[in-house]
Amino acid sequence: MSVLELDTVSVDLGGRRVLDGVSFSVGPGECVALVGPNGAGKSTAIRAALGLVPLAEGEARLGGASVSSLDPRERGRRASYLPQARDTAWAIRARDLAALGRFAWGGAPYDRLDADDRAAVDAALDRADAAALAGRRVDALSGGEQARVHLARALAARAPVLLADEPVTALDLRHQHDALAVLRGEAEAGRAVIAALHDLDAVLGWADRVIVLDGGRVAAEGPPEATLTDDLLAQVFAMKRADRGYTPA
Repeated sequence: MSVLELDTVSVDLGGRRVLDGVSFSVGPGECVALVGPNGAGKSTAIRAALGLVPLAEGEARLGGASVSSLDPRERGRRASYLPQARDTAWAIRARDLAALGRFAWGGAPYDRLDADDRAAVDAALDRADAAALAGRRVDALSGGEQARVHLARALAARAPVLLADEPVTALDLRHQHDALAVLRGEAEAGRAVIAALHDLDAVLGWADRVIVLDGGRVAAEGPPEATLTDDLLAQVFAMKRADRGYTPA
């Protein structure tokens, strides 16, 4: 059973086709990595799945329902979103930012949440290693600290689908590892987790399945080790494996 589906989805932005007939589905308990060069369509695919960009063709579905038929709260109950851009435009406590993850259930500032919602927020802050930041203003935090609070916001939703766009951006090495482990734990708890990632070595150790996008189309899909072949690296990324990482092909 799939909880997220893109069915021959095409998206036009700025007069250019950025997704072209993309189809894939994700089931409960799966960790799926979206990879590809810059401009391949990874962020747009995530946003299309959430109904955040208009579709030129095709359909996106969450929990079997067309995303276009769902109001914002219902979308929020079905999927949580960790965007690539995470700027906070106003002074807000980290705890209150994480509490925004309860929006779909009528969430409010942390101090006005009921006991169950507070428990969800507290648990999310703890899992994201952001509990110690809870009382601080987000605009006074470092980029990495802000990233952990935004991860907590996505976790607090407790939605059956979690979409994360470059979730380890701005994080130090340990917190990159920890964030991916947390997302893996979400999948092990039965959620569908889809993340756009650039670190192919991390993908090999984290994902159950990888979807490779190139030029707005699905170039390959399957288990990471079987999919991220030398030929694919050369074709899609113009790179090859070397003794120390990767080098231009």
